[in-house]
Amino acid sequence: GILEKIRLYLIKKLLPRLEDRRKYHHEFASSTSFHGLHNIVQTRSKTRKVLWLLVVAGCLAVVIWQICSRFIYYFSWPTTTTVVVQYVENVKFPAVTFCNLNRFQTHAVSNLRIIFVIWNIVSGVLQKFAMEDKYSQELYDFLHGNQNFSIKEFTKKNGFYLNSSTLLECEFFGKPCYPQDFEHVFTEYGNCFTFNHNDLPARRVSLSGRGLHLLFDVQQEKFTDEPALGHTDAGITFVIHSPKELPRFDGLGLLTPVGTHAQVAIRQLKSIIQEYPWGECKPDIKLQYHKIYSTNGCLQECKARYIQDWCGCLPFILPGNGTECDLLKFYNCVYPAVYDIEIKGLCTVGTHNSTCPTPCEETDYPTTITYSSFGGEKAIKHFSTKLKKSPEYIRQNLVRIDIKYHDLSYKITQQQKALTISELLADVGGQLGLFCGASMITIIELLEYIFTNFCWMCIFLLLKVPEMPQWNNPSQNQPTHKEKKGIQEC
Repeated sequence: GILEKIRLYLIKKLLPRLEDRRKYHHEFASSTSFHGLHNIVQTRSKTRKVLWLLVVAGCLAVVIWQICSRFIYYFSWPTTTTVVVQYVENVKFPAVTFCNLNRFQTHAVSNLRIIFVIWNIVSGVLQKFAMEDKYSQELYDFLHGNQNFSIKEFTKKNGFYLNSSTLLECEFFGKPCYPQDFEHVFTEYGNCFTFNHNDLPARRVSLSGRGLHLLFDVQQEKFTDEPALGHTDAGITFVIHSPKELPRFDGLGLLTPVGTHAQVAIRQLKSIIQEYPWGECKPDIKLQYHKIYSTNGCLQECKARYIQDWCGCLPFILPGNGTECDLLKFYNCVYPAVYDIEIKGLCTVGTHNSTCPTPCEETDYPTTITYSSFGGEKAIKHFSTKLKKSPEYIRQNLVRIDIKYHDLSYKITQQQKALTISELLADVGGQLGLFCGASMITIIELLEYIFTNFCWMCIFLLLKVPEMPQWNNPSQNQPTHKEKKGIQEC
């Protein structure tokens, strides 16, 4: 039948004779570029055969061990960190956000304590505040008695403001600057103002030791916090950040108390993180309301999404275009929702599988800050005459801040792959060449040899397959049992 024809074809055309197969094995061992095999085959001394066999087997074992160790090391995703300092002729100046430690004007409302408690609830979206139970009833009565009260408009109108009376001096690189050069932004400190928020190309520094020079009047008699709520300081707090990022004060704000002169020397530090699995960043993540990705901006957008889903409104202190939450929504829904987000870990930061992984590239501004008492006797008299204020007022209200670059350079901290694909191939090829004298050509020879023997093995298996059953009439198409037996005896 058909199977018999296939067998005959395999035997005649594809299956070589036993002598030819032995000759093929001998020629391969004698001519292959895999070193050592021809010494095993061609030598006639049994002792030398055994020695060369041990050498080849030992080298092969070492090669396998080394290659496995390199692959294990590669799949552990190792990284190295390089630090490079680049010196330039000019460098971009960062954004600086300033806030008054005293959030509200004392004459704005009679019950200022409730305003502080409300603001703590609102700003708790950015930084967690614990609300004391002793104010809960008083707060509840205020909220129901002032349902049209807007903490956003109240803060913008009666919080810290920036004009010629609070910003006495402003100079950037020898040129004057004005309150309109600052952009208003809400933070946990209420009204804050950011300089260089647009990242203007002209705002570059070409000399170290020159930068932003400011003189604030905090006006303590107009702005005072409630000591019972823990607000006991007076002065200016500020944070230095990238112009394309939001200011983050939680743990990063620098404090300058009244009556002091703060000199801040900054450096620019760029960090480049590898994507997963080498690092913890994800390059494909984009933010909806921010120009560049940052963990702080991502965290705010994550909170905004959950709060808008749960409460049907959006806190004005978070980015988005949703309906603004009123005070009752803040008290009854937003504040518990933020607590629930933190307890359940719905908005996490850090690793690649968290909601907000590490950015692949970010710019920080490490600072060195020194303080001195503001003004000598002549300076006190000068400002006292200029402002028509007493020397005591000058010492209790004025704050001078100088922000400058330490030098015209920036540091790049870059995370790199410790072992790339090309380096892995080079390591594997080096181990093969050192111990076995093998190359890519040798690997192709071995693959050809293995494939040829595999084909022969398949042919042997096919020849041992039992005969296919015949489904025709046995009386017509098949010999009788005796005839078949006779044929087998022949």
